[in-house]
Amino acid sequence: MIEATNLGLFVLEAIGYFGLMVTLLHFRNRLGLGVFVAALGVMHFMETYLAAVFYVSLPFGVASPGSSVFFAGKLMMILMLYLQEDAATVRQPIYGLFIGNLLTVAIAWILQLHHTIQLSPGNEADFGFLKEMGWLMIWGTALLYLDSIGIILLYERLGRYIRRKVILRFMICGFVLLTFDQVGFFGALHYFMDVPLAAFWDGWKAKMFAVLIYTVLFAAYEIYVRRDRLPSSTRSISDVFGDLTFRERYNDLLDRSGRDILTGVYDRGRMELEAPVMIREALRQGLPGTVIIIDADHFKDVNDNFGHLQGDEVLKAIAARLGTILRSADRVFRFGGEEFVAICPGTDQEEGLLVAERLRWTIATSVKTPDGRPVTVSIGVATADEDGVSFTTVLSAADDRLYQAKKSGRNCVVGRSGLVKVS
Repeated sequence: MIEATNLGLFVLEAIGYFGLMVTLLHFRNRLGLGVFVAALGVMHFMETYLAAVFYVSLPFGVASPGSSVFFAGKLMMILMLYLQEDAATVRQPIYGLFIGNLLTVAIAWILQLHHTIQLSPGNEADFGFLKEMGWLMIWGTALLYLDSIGIILLYERLGRYIRRKVILRFMICGFVLLTFDQVGFFGALHYFMDVPLAAFWDGWKAKMFAVLIYTVLFAAYEIYVRRDRLPSSTRSISDVFGDLTFRERYNDLLDRSGRDILTGVYDRGRMELEAPVMIREALRQGLPGTVIIIDADHFKDVNDNFGHLQGDEVLKAIAARLGTILRSADRVFRFGGEEFVAICPGTDQEEGLLVAERLRWTIATSVKTPDGRPVTVSIGVATADEDGVSFTTVLSAADDRLYQAKKSGRNCVVGRSGLVKVS
């Protein structure tokens, strides 16, 4: 009977939390996003406190509503905030929580230096508890930061395979990241508060149950609230799941435009728009930015000897190898013919040369002509701001070094200091 009552309250708490927070999120344009963010912050101390000391008996074990209902709900709210805003907006409450918790610990440490007066029996300040709570809150916020990044990346990655299954993606993300969080946060509880290890699985099951509740509520919101904004006569339910947000649709359209049809990398027009911005932004942040030009050696011979279709296959193979070596933050563009340009923000000349050599070696050892001969590339590398502060200037320097690589016998990398490697 007690367990059934607690379970009913558990569900009611989840519904109440979701209802309030999603209302603030839904009307953020009228109320301001600050109301939603402030509500998240106010709940953070309560959920951490409850996770440390408040546990109830449920049909599937002993768990804390603070961790299972409120923290799980916060993470799912952060994912919903990302769906309707962007990652830059999501980072703001996480940074605010983390800084606030650091301040809590610092103040708790300073307060201990006071000589306090006890005005009434039994009301003595518990500085030990305050310090423990502060460190737990910092650890919880650090985990929340990792959870938030992870849940966004996982959601986007799942979109490659189940783009129209928005609700399924929402649920899978909750299962995976709250499992990760349970491992991390429970370790801190066990270390700081001596919470027994047996409570780990009970807490995990409670979080998974909470994810199911939030998924059902999210589905209802997507179908019955967000759907009402769309003309029902021209939309089906399956289409609603594919809409998600304008941001996601816009990014998807942007990602598919400006692509080279043959190789799948970005084309020269896209390069002329994005590359100057990438270099300028890197320099604004006090970081270098490297430009790498890759040119296939003797490519005309491949076309002449085996035909343009086989030449196209070689270009696609080269583009594929570039994608395996470069980072996700880097961009690859087809510059023209058999030339490719890679923009690597935050990469200095030395790092750029190492990347270029990896590209050269990978292509030489894995890409072959139809008769089994290795395909090689020549590469020029230049870096802002050492070789200039504009993309055009740095590109020109890299192009000059590509020409030097060709003159040096091909299948090599040339940087500011000259020839890097010849094979």
